[in-house]
Amino acid sequence: MAHRGRKSADEALRQALACGATVETAARAAGVSPRTAHRRLADPAFRAGVHEARADMVQRTAGVMTAAALESVRTLLELQKPPHPAAVRLAAARAVIALGLRLREEADLAGRVAELERRLEATADDDEGTAEGGGPC
Repeated sequence: MAHRGRKSADEALRQALACGATVETAARAAGVSPRTAHRRLADPAFRAGVHEARADMVQRTAGVMTAAALESVRTLLELQKPPHPAAVRLAAARAVIALGLRLREEADLAGRVAELERRLEATADDDEGTAEGGGPC
């Protein structure tokens, strides 16, 4: 039964640290001493778990933000319509243009990076083939 308690405390500690809590605050939330929290952090596997939990949170947050972005764009487009004051329409139009340009640049850059990675991988594969082929040397 003690093992289950430690596992639960480790998970609570991992989550609190992944959320950005200080070691002392995370220890308190997990019901362990700060010394125990520091000992857990000295374990590479535990630290890796904290990093993994943080990466998962960032990934989920990005997904939620992406979903919310569509509604935000709809709002900006609605604000460009005539019942709204000219200043509001102008600000919305500027925001749509700026965001559209930034998205286009990022998509273009992502495509270029993917192409470079593909070429680099192909070059590495070719180099491995040459090394294994046993040329004139």
